[in-house]
Formats: sequence, structure tokens, C-alpha cells
Amino acid sequence: MSTGHPPKTVRSIATTRGDQGQTGLAGGVRVSKGAVRVEAYGTVDELNASIGFARAICEDRATSDLARSIQQELFTVASALATAPDSPKPQVPIETDLVDRLTTEVHRIEAIEGMLSDWSLSGDLAVAAAFNVARTVCRRAERAVVRLAESGDSVQPAILAYLNRLSDLLWLMARQLEHDAGIDSSLRARTGKDGNRWSRAW
Repeated sequence: MSTGHPPKTVRSIATTRGDQGQTGLAGGVRVSKGAVRVEAYGTVDELNASIGFARAICEDRATSDLARSIQQELFTVASALATAPDSPKPQVPIETDLVDRLTTEVHRIEAIEGMLSDWSLSGDLAVAAAFNVARTVCRRAERAVVRLAESGDSVQPAILAYLNRLSDLLWLMARQLEHDAGIDSSLRARTGKDGNRWSRAW
């Protein structure tokens, strides 16, 4: 009769070590699963998964390739966040060239003629809506990292800059997909109201 436990020779993901609400940071430091640092890197993990879903339904090769490279970078960002300052394992350095690369992509898409500069209403194109969801998760990850920094814990400055720039880029990636599909998601075009035009990801 099965006991529900794998044979001792098999390594299982179900270690049971987290059953009491604790988890291990990089380097083996044990903390509460409710810790601010865990919330920060956990939300980055959620962001990575959200971008992965958007990429899974994206038929545009260039956008898909860009999303994949961002996902790979987010694993590095999450690793840095998962390493406490007092860990025996040093934090992976997050360099500013990652931020610069995102900034270059932001400027590239902004320069496309006919790109939306207004607030957008999500939902007319499924893949664009998926990137919009990822953008909101990115903003939540950014807020979690800010709370971590404000708690007095150590956060590499480039991480905050990276997440801030990434949310802008995800918004623009969604707008470019709509633009290429001939969709106008302008909020003011639907309301008929005038006002300043924006190119911001909230």
C-alpha cells in the first residue's frame, strides 16, 4: 500500500520544509514566507510567468524573442532579490546595461509612426491584453521592491530602474501589437474627450 512518499532514492520537489510557513533564501537563510524579501522576488517570479503566458500566445517573432530575453533577465533579478545581505552567497550583480537595453527598446517602439500616445483601453487584442496584465504585475513587483528597500534592507538600485523601465516597455509592446493589427485602443478616442496625450505605463 502506498504511503504517499517517494522512494528514498528519488529526490522530490515536495521537501515538506515549507509546511510551517518558512522558506529558504539563496545561501540557505530561513525566513517567513510572508517576509518582504520573499514577496519581492515572488512577485518577480509571477511577472516572469505572466510574460511567459503572453509570449506563448504571441505570433510575432520579434516580440516573442524580446519577451523571452526579458524572462531570462528576470531570473537573474529574482536571484539577486532572493539573496539576503547577510547570506553566505554573494548577490548576483544587476548591471545598468540591462536597464539601458530596455530603454533602447522603449525608444525604438516609441519612434514607430502611428504608435498610440494616449491612455489605452485593454481588451481588443488578446495577446496585447496579456502583455498589459504582465505590465500591471511588473508595477506590483516594483512596489514590492520599493517596500523592501524602505524596510531598510539592501536592494541594488539597478533592480528598481529595471522594473520601472520594463513596465513602460511591456505597455509599448502591447501597443505595437495592436498597431500592427490595425487596432486603435485609445481611451479618449472612445470617450470623445480632449486632453493631454500621454505615453506612460501608469
